[in-house]
Amino acid sequence: MQTERYPFGNILNKMIVTKEGKRLGFVKDVTFETRSGELLNLVLKEATPYTKNINLEMTPENEFLIPFSSIIAIGDFVVVSEEDLI
Repeated sequence: MQTERYPFGNILNKMIVTKEGKRLGFVKDVTFETRSGELLNLVLKEATPYTKNINLEMTPENEFLIPFSSIIAIGDFVVVSEEDLI
């Protein structure tokens, strides 16, 4: 099975929403494992008030991290599973 590829520039600044339609913010950056290249998290910018009530991991700069494993789909939006965020 072939994995779809999305250049970083294609997901940068996309709105992140849950599959229920709740807005979380926008993609600011990604974090990854340097040795393997494995994507770990999306760094969030302009977090919504809803996002601030979810217990998400944060960067040292107090930016929210969305686990890459929670991504369901990437299109006009980055869709994540809220169950996988908790």
